Amino acid sequence: MSIRTEHVTLSAGDGTEMRAYVARPEGTPRAGLLVFQEAFGVNGHIRNVTERFAANGYLSVAPDLYHRTSPGFESGYVDTAAAFENMRALTETGLEADIRAAHEWLANAGERQICAVGYCMGGRVATMAAYTVPIACGVSYYGGGIAPSQYNGGVLDRLTELQAPMLYFWGGLDHHIPKESVRMITDSLTAAGKQFTNVEFSFADHGFFCDERTSYNPQAAALAWPLTLSFFELHTAAKTQPAGA
Repeated sequence: MSIRTEHVTLSAGDGTEMRAYVARPEGTPRAGLLVFQEAFGVNGHIRNVTERFAANGYLSVAPDLYHRTSPGFESGYVDTAAAFENMRALTETGLEADIRAAHEWLANAGERQICAVGYCMGGRVATMAAYTVPIACGVSYYGGGIAPSQYNGGVLDRLTELQAPMLYFWGGLDHHIPKESVRMITDSLTAAGKQFTNVEFSFADHGFFCDERTSYNPQAAALAWPLTLSFFELHTAAKTQPAGA
């Protein structure tokens, strides 16, 4: 499927403007998709992922979550100091405003069904999207900062507010997100009676989906990709079935 890409400017509720990378599928989209970045900005990898989703039929938008501190920031995976400085400057209020702005853009584009996916810190933002805006479902890849971490206090206390099914991917070799953090998340979701699916690749490390990182694991990435697409298809199709179907 051929796609078209562009940058658009979104207006957040706090009066700031945010650039977003958009990938449009050919024809009528299956659904809209919020794509949330890693700590390294809307870089080449995130743009590529956004385009891959568009090639599978999703009108995909990747907002620049660093627009308040370093608009247009992107980096590779070696010099991480600037990326983490920007990440530490993020606030829950600001992220919620950015989620709403990107969601509104998709809704104004005519998308009735909208999903969310995020990578690393974006996995936390995809989780936040499930209690901030109406989405059909969300997917979090090795989401840092859902449980308390060295960078923020986490959002465990907000998981009771989730309004959409979630799919979580973790690497069993991930030292950035210890198993205890994963247990805190799954225990909180279970206690709240939320619908979620938890997948751990025992042989994979943090960042296993990113083919630009040394931690890339092609086997785990190859397994996670169709699971992600199936999850989106399941939950968008379920909400568009006619009554009695």
